[in-house]
Amino acid sequence: MKRQILILITGLLLSLNAFAISLQEAKSQGLVGEQTNGYLGLVVNNSEAKQLADSVNAKRRAHYQKIATQNGISVEDVAKLAAEKAIGAADKGEYIQTPQGVWVKK
Repeated sequence: MKRQILILITGLLLSLNAFAISLQEAKSQGLVGEQTNGYLGLVVNNSEAKQLADSVNAKRRAHYQKIATQNGISVEDVAKLAAEKAIGAADKGEYIQTPQGVWVKK
């Protein structure tokens, strides 16, 4: 079951290609980063980055809910697995959040 969830999460991350350029720019500029809760967070308070993060997070939330319902687990468990995968996949120089809530460059 964990393998199925990881495959679905990978699909989610790949399905964000519509935002890939803007998301990648925001990440490479240090405006947003991957949080430990499975969602994007603002590293720098910027209205454009906030709009992007809100949009991506809404799509993630909906997808996490779908995965959770299909697998009979909580949305929080899906989000936690997604966070581990997203943080692991973050490129060098991008910001990730530590378990203590601190932003660090990977």
